[in-house]
Amino acid sequence: QVQLVESGGGLVRAGGSLRLSCAASGSIFSINAMGWYRQAPGKQRELVAVIISGGSTNYADSVKGRFNISRDNAKNTVFLQMNSLKPEDTAVYYCNAGIYDLDRGGLRGYWGQGTQVTVSS
Repeated sequence: QVQLVESGGGLVRAGGSLRLSCAASGSIFSINAMGWYRQAPGKQRELVAVIISGGSTNYADSVKGRFNISRDNAKNTVFLQMNSLKPEDTAVYYCNAGIYDLDRGGLRGYWGQGTQVTVSS
């Protein structure tokens, strides 16, 4: 069993900051990529940022220069530091990870339950 648990969402004013965390636990052999997606009301889920074990990162154009993704491999945790938040950043943010599962075998994709981020004007 593998589980991803997000935390750190909340309500902030425009220009403020939040730091999201996602911890993976369970039958983990290794994790390659970890990332964050978001889904705004009435919109499709979109990629925000991704990071692999070696440290390479990729960001959506809309968050470049404002968000930073990082990970603690020893704790199987990924973070998303969100700065200069805008109302259009309002969404449910979901953690995603590609994990080699000891129980199921092979590389599997997993999702967290999501954490709400609301940015007011």
